[in-house]
Amino acid sequence: MSAEQQHRDGQAADPGPRSLAQALRERDDASLGALLRSRPDLLHPVPTDVTQLATRAGTRASVLRALEHLDRFALQAAEALAVAPDPASYQELLDLLAGDDGDEEVAGALPATVALLRERALVWGGEDRLRLVRTARELLAPSASHSSPTGLGPSVAEATSGMSPGRIQAILTAAGLPHTHDTVSAVAALSGLFADRERVAELLEGAPEASREVLTRLVWGPPYGQVTAEPAAHLRWLLDRGLLLPTTPGTVVLPREAALSLRGGRAHRVPEPTRPRVAVAAERKPQVVDAAAGGQALAALDTVEELLRSWDEGGPAVLRAGGLSIRDLKRTATVLEVPEPVAAFWVELAYAAGLIASDGGYVEEHHDRHDRPDADAEGYEDEEIRDARTRRRSGEAEHYAPTPEYDAWRDLPPAERWAWLLEAWLPGTRAPGLIGGRDGRDRTLSALGPGLDRSPAPEVRRRVLELMAGLEPGQAPDPATLLERLRWERPLRSAGPRREQPEPPRTGVRPAYGGGVAANDPEALRTKLTEWALLEAEMLGVTGRGALATHGRALLGAEGRSEGAGAGTAPAGSARAAVVAALLAPLLPEPLDHVLLQADLTAVAPGPLVRPLAEALGVLADVESKGGATVYRFTPGSVRRALDAGRSATELHAFLDRHSRTPVPQPLTYLIDDVARRHGLLRVGAASSYVRCDDESVLDEILADRRATALRLRRLAPTVVAAQADPRTLIEGLRAMGFAPAAESAEGDVMIARPHAHRTPPRTPPAPVPDGPPAPDATLLTAAVRAVRAGDRAATAPRKETPQAPGGLPRTSPADTLATVQAAAMTGESVWIGHVNAEGAASQRLLAPLRVEGGYVTGYDHTADEVRTYALHRITGVAELADEPDGAEPAR
Repeated sequence: MSAEQQHRDGQAADPGPRSLAQALRERDDASLGALLRSRPDLLHPVPTDVTQLATRAGTRASVLRALEHLDRFALQAAEALAVAPDPASYQELLDLLAGDDGDEEVAGALPATVALLRERALVWGGEDRLRLVRTARELLAPSASHSSPTGLGPSVAEATSGMSPGRIQAILTAAGLPHTHDTVSAVAALSGLFADRERVAELLEGAPEASREVLTRLVWGPPYGQVTAEPAAHLRWLLDRGLLLPTTPGTVVLPREAALSLRGGRAHRVPEPTRPRVAVAAERKPQVVDAAAGGQALAALDTVEELLRSWDEGGPAVLRAGGLSIRDLKRTATVLEVPEPVAAFWVELAYAAGLIASDGGYVEEHHDRHDRPDADAEGYEDEEIRDARTRRRSGEAEHYAPTPEYDAWRDLPPAERWAWLLEAWLPGTRAPGLIGGRDGRDRTLSALGPGLDRSPAPEVRRRVLELMAGLEPGQAPDPATLLERLRWERPLRSAGPRREQPEPPRTGVRPAYGGGVAANDPEALRTKLTEWALLEAEMLGVTGRGALATHGRALLGAEGRSEGAGAGTAPAGSARAAVVAALLAPLLPEPLDHVLLQADLTAVAPGPLVRPLAEALGVLADVESKGGATVYRFTPGSVRRALDAGRSATELHAFLDRHSRTPVPQPLTYLIDDVARRHGLLRVGAASSYVRCDDESVLDEILADRRATALRLRRLAPTVVAAQADPRTLIEGLRAMGFAPAAESAEGDVMIARPHAHRTPPRTPPAPVPDGPPAPDATLLTAAVRAVRAGDRAATAPRKETPQAPGGLPRTSPADTLATVQAAAMTGESVWIGHVNAEGAASQRLLAPLRVEGGYVTGYDHTADEVRTYALHRITGVAELADEPDGAEPAR
């Protein structure tokens, strides 16, 4: 038995419900919960009854959101219903999608698609009376200004609505049809002619070749064309026979019935009932994929640490409009040794993870006061705002810097630090790839600045990983087919007909990161988001060599913190982060406590170093190259930096001897001793500044050097020279001359130059900007369905006639009200009451009174589905029920 036959056999013979509200009322609780789960915007606030739910489900905003979450075939079915008669039968819908020749794939997929449209309350009605909700029909049907997304135009009846009866009769004559006595029958005859495939073919046998070419251009849309006041002969032939009908002066349209006949009955050129398959571009061993992803994860951690370390003493200034300047982004890219778009990604990731922020204020533009729960109770965010205002009034510039969370993150094991970053990346709505592009006002989008949130980003990111997880371990997807699959799952509608998209080239070469995208091009944005998701996953180590790693699959498994979680909870503490960290940890090498010193004044770290060793070596030497092994180079400047930090030559020798697996080379020993011997020989203090040295010949040499002219030196004593420059400038000038001065305090002690870490006040990471309300959990769905059912029972319960107060409330005297509720409490019956609360809001309640005492009545409120107490003086009146409402029972 065919799928459509099974579908027809499973449908009732009756015409079905008369309205969407009745259709929803006939559903069971599971089906109603499925509707609220698929359209969560209907839950905010929870509807009071089914009628309000149906009304809300038909609003323009809700229908638009529901249509945008349909796959391509479901959207094609909705578009076909929009050009079909209202109501349409299932067979008419099938004919529009499968055409005259039929299509087994369409016939097999259509029953499930119709069920999906019904579940989402976009279609209702029985088997022979399928109705698209009115708002969806208005959105998808053709109008006088644009065609349907199917490329079909208005029907004959719609196109001839303003045409004179004489003109219509003339068209009948030219088409070979007999005259009629009225316009309605004439339009029906013309519609019947165009709907008959054989008669249309006979009519076109005598058409000029140029006329047939015009129809060929218009048949798949758009169906509108321009004509002059004196159309050519081949156009006149079509106009005379109604194959082209005028809509506005100078504009003609191909009627819908004629277009369907020329199309062979199809509403779409290519129905797409089957989801595209994601092709495999390469297949590798899962162990190789995991190893590559682990190495990339380690490199990601090193990059983020290098970024935060470079901003440890205070990062770049915050622009007036928010964000980093182009110059500061270039400097950051130079420090990280990556292109600027990639540097912007790492900056945004650290920002999303709560590791960096502005030190002067609350810079997240989407955090308004009403969006911050308990702001008044806790007060910390108001303190941030006051701090920012104070800094602005004083003229003090704001800078980006690490947050206190950075210190907690830095002390975690590497796998947990990586999981922390992933917990920020996966639900994040900021799109770093947009940086460098232009917004809707033609302003440049900057890193950490406003305007980077894109609501579809987390959905696209997660779906990309889910599709990759659907492949076998070690298989890398073809990006082109992956993108085509996402386009099928979330086709974007437009005002005009959706045109065929050329197939993207399948070269296997991935695009460069970044580049921006037009602000008004959602199709290009979704394409870019997909490409960026693939590249970001590879940079982070979620994938390895193009395939999803084992720990990447775990991101889609165990549930972590909610995607909108606020501050105060470390992401690494979530269940998902713990699972991911446990899977990644074996892939990361253990930190080493040693290096290999070489005779060319370099040290090789064959792997990641323990933190104390890495920090100490970072002061004593400069990083020359990174990779699987890090190469450090010792220079006079780097050694002097260590001496400035308070280390002595003896301590440096002991440090190298303790942490080197090879003997300390003699050139390195000489280098340290030579720099230490000269270090501190000169003393610089504040005069403006001065130079003090026990060796008079050294001061003589300085004063004789022409490079010291800019310092404006003057000898005060045999061992003291004063300068008209600040101490920092004086030290830098002497070092440029080849000396190694040391700074001196007011007491004459050598000042140790240690870096002072700069931290922002406690900051909350930016919350994602979701695409609509979050998906409801099972508890909320159960409570919502229960409340809707209770409100519906109350709203539909019959009642006896009673005087009505303004607003429709029952109206009785206080004595009658008291007597009626007392009687209902004794008999266990339910009554209608009109109630006005303390704020003056009036409502009707279906109440089963339990007791009446002390001026209050307590009973089971079927409208709220709970026991409540009402003050008698706030009850406007009582009405008895005509019959016991279905399902209403006295409170127990």
